[in-house]
Amino acid sequence: MKKLYALILGGGATLFLLLYPALEGRSRGQDAFSALPQTANAPSDNPLTSERVALGKLLFWDPILSGNRDVACASCHHPRFGYAENRDLSIGVNGVGLGENRRFATPNSIPFVKRNSQTILNAAFNGIDRVGQYAPAAAPMFWDLRVTSLETQALEPIKAFEEMRGDAYPEDKAVDTVVVRLNAIAEYRALFGKAFGDANAVNGANLGKALSAFERSLLANNSPFDRYMRGDRNAMTPAQIQGMQRFERVGCANCHNGPMFSDYKPHVLGVPDNGKLPESDRGIKDTPYAFRTASLRNLAYTAPYMHSGAFQTLEEVLKFYDRAPKNPNVTRQQVDRRVRRLRDPDDEAPALIAFLGALNDDSFDKTIPSRVPSGLSPGGQIQ
Repeated sequence: MKKLYALILGGGATLFLLLYPALEGRSRGQDAFSALPQTANAPSDNPLTSERVALGKLLFWDPILSGNRDVACASCHHPRFGYAENRDLSIGVNGVGLGENRRFATPNSIPFVKRNSQTILNAAFNGIDRVGQYAPAAAPMFWDLRVTSLETQALEPIKAFEEMRGDAYPEDKAVDTVVVRLNAIAEYRALFGKAFGDANAVNGANLGKALSAFERSLLANNSPFDRYMRGDRNAMTPAQIQGMQRFERVGCANCHNGPMFSDYKPHVLGVPDNGKLPESDRGIKDTPYAFRTASLRNLAYTAPYMHSGAFQTLEEVLKFYDRAPKNPNVTRQQVDRRVRRLRDPDDEAPALIAFLGALNDDSFDKTIPSRVPSGLSPGGQIQ
């Protein structure tokens, strides 16, 4: 079939695009973009079952996972903000309120979380390549790629001092302490037993599996772009189609490609540090000031942007790319060559932003449990 496409393109590209309009935004000879899969794969040792998803959702909202029982996963990944936070830097332990209104309670000795809270929508597809291949057990996580798989990622905030642990117990005791708490609640023992088929199922590994099962169920994969790429010629507006073409022409697709619009690789951009941090964030250890390419999906719900939350709007992001770097610790020569070769994305801002709007899908699960088994307030102190 690919040979046939090449023959048609060689003699009549216009005819080809008329016949296959959903491929209009793709480079000849390569597939820069594609729709997300309609279902997500899971690791072989953690099949996606309704019981594990239901358990994971309760755990996601239950503050019992935090040292002081005051913060839940949902405190910084809330459906109101596309499972991100609507803050530049997250406030975890000792935080009160939600989103941009969240603040530290007084007195306070807890620092801000080091980086902007990424959405977990579509995190099931992390690592997916241009042809739709991905390995859930090896999926890259976090801005600095420090762990792989949702199962591993789910436990990291429980151990992090400023996110959920606080000074209630040492880092190496965090997961075990939480497991003891969960084991003391009969409802959790029953739910773990039902989800994992074992009367003694409450343990750290299964805690990560349950949380990741819920996270893996949070899909937003039916955007106008997805429908367009699946053949609905009316799903995207003419402005969005034009923006898709410009997105590739300007050079954005060099890093933002594939179904998730991310190559999942580290790149040095020179994004400004956040002034709330006591020191500069050097990113990935072996590549100073490099951070993983962020997905461009659901940007309408997940401002502010970049690892430091430096930019409130997409217009600001595009202006940055015209003038990078903005971090005094990064020279122009250190900035990734793909960024240096971008062709004035700011000049194409309206078209590019129109296209990015086609990547939004608000059909994801927004429901909030009315209660959690610990009896604590779902989401922690978010009122």
